[in-house]
Amino acid sequence: MRIRDFILSAVTLVSLASQLAWAADRPNVLLILADDLGYGELTVQGFTQDIPTPNIDSIAKNGVRFTSGYVSGPYCSPTRAGLLTGRYQQRLGHEFNPGPTASEAFGLSLETKTLGDHFKAAGYATGWFGKSHLGNKPEFHPNKRGFDEFYGFLGGAHTYLEVAKAGVDPIQHNGTPVEKIEYTTEAFAAQAVKFIETNKDKPWLAYVPFNAVHGPLETLEKYESRFIGIQDEKRRKFAGLLSALDDAVGSLLAKVREIGAEENTLIVFLSDNGGPTRQITSSNGPLRGYKATTWEGGVRVPFVAQWKGKIPAGQVDDRPIIQLDILPTALAAAKIPVESDWKLDGVNLLPYLTGEKAEPPHEALYWRFGGQIAIRKGDWKLVRAATEEKSFGQLLELKTGIEDLELYNLAQDIGEKNNLIDKEPAKSKELGDAWVAWNAQNIEPKWLPGNRGNAVKGKKKKAQN
Repeated sequence: MRIRDFILSAVTLVSLASQLAWAADRPNVLLILADDLGYGELTVQGFTQDIPTPNIDSIAKNGVRFTSGYVSGPYCSPTRAGLLTGRYQQRLGHEFNPGPTASEAFGLSLETKTLGDHFKAAGYATGWFGKSHLGNKPEFHPNKRGFDEFYGFLGGAHTYLEVAKAGVDPIQHNGTPVEKIEYTTEAFAAQAVKFIETNKDKPWLAYVPFNAVHGPLETLEKYESRFIGIQDEKRRKFAGLLSALDDAVGSLLAKVREIGAEENTLIVFLSDNGGPTRQITSSNGPLRGYKATTWEGGVRVPFVAQWKGKIPAGQVDDRPIIQLDILPTALAAAKIPVESDWKLDGVNLLPYLTGEKAEPPHEALYWRFGGQIAIRKGDWKLVRAATEEKSFGQLLELKTGIEDLELYNLAQDIGEKNNLIDKEPAKSKELGDAWVAWNAQNIEPKWLPGNRGNAVKGKKKKAQN
């Protein structure tokens, strides 16, 4: 009996040691996404200081802050599609939000694997806590897209309070509506913390896309009361939203520290697009434009990351990167091989952050948002974007040409004020030709926003998925 017990104990210890070694070699991934948070809002960005964000700032101080961090679209659903697939969403026809009445076609392409798919196949526990906005039909549900656990909502926006009133799009847990929550920001963080605790002995992926700081401007008195010195009511309520978000991020970071996993967890925080300043006061700092435009204010976002012991602390990196890079970076961290048929557009950033590579990760970054387009190559940006004269609606129709464009040197003119299109014809042609070549690989949108129809009519597809 004693020999048998000894052998069983030895086998158990060897198995446990093997599991722990495997877990140590496969880091956790915590991906936190804010909604409509402008480039200028985090105090670590240095533009506004009226709303302290110490917890989010700590990620930058413990790792890297990307001053030229971008997303591949200027609003919600398209950038989330790019984030979860590592591909330009225009490759998939996922160019727009669906609007209040989603078209039948709306949903993240089922022909493309997600971040959750990849990590679940590699043996990770996978959880999604917060907003989806990637399809309402059953086949698009997060539980069907590689995530073991989903606690959140499927639509594009949600109330923070009085969840019972949101009957058409309830907060749900794996498909079952949640009876009651006090505040969505707190609830999403609490469920993510619970998930991390439950899976602390195995590798995990936690995707936490908060609906904060998207409207409506609903906050709790305990958060709003921190900002009694802010006289403007809209700004004060926004401050409450952002302060609650920072506290929620703090609770996630605290749990990672509590389980002793800081040096074994890659943590990324960013926003899905620039701030809609007029609606909720979310500042884009010195940048021109807002959410739903291809100006810098629509696509350049707060973007920070840490991995203690792997990414050197206190870095400020001005090389242009994009949210498409998160998936290949996470895969590389977890030593998950990338297959060529995934057709990833993103780049593994780890060798750039460790100093192994000094060059920019991308030769160029691209945008197409109906008639709004842009390309950034080095310090140069060629752009056609919505203005007061040319609204988002007027520029909705897909345009494949490169007429009516403007050219800016972002190193000298971050606010896109000095149009150099007439002074730099060779540079304009270089960028225009590069954009046309990139666009030839895209397809037309599968749906339009609002009630404008399910697809752009009368235009031949440029490529297949």
